[in-house]
Amino acid sequence: MKVVELLKIGKILLELMQKHCISTGDVRFIQMYDDYISMVARQEKISYIAATLSRKYGISIRQFYYLIKRLSQDCNFPAP
Repeated sequence: MKVVELLKIGKILLELMQKHCISTGDVRFIQMYDDYISMVARQEKISYIAATLSRKYGISIRQFYYLIKRLSQDCNFPAP
């Protein structure tokens, strides 16, 4: 498969992601976000969650908060 063929398959999704400033690199942090949600559900302290997950995923605490905020945002797509 050529790169252009793969791009054609995902063209609509990629265009939506670009329009809403969603980076394809954020896919690395899906599991981190899921871990965050489950830890919040267990009522763990946010500072503990930030320290634990930033260490686990090799990012700074500041980046952790930034990513959680960004991944938690709603996507407001216009009605067709």
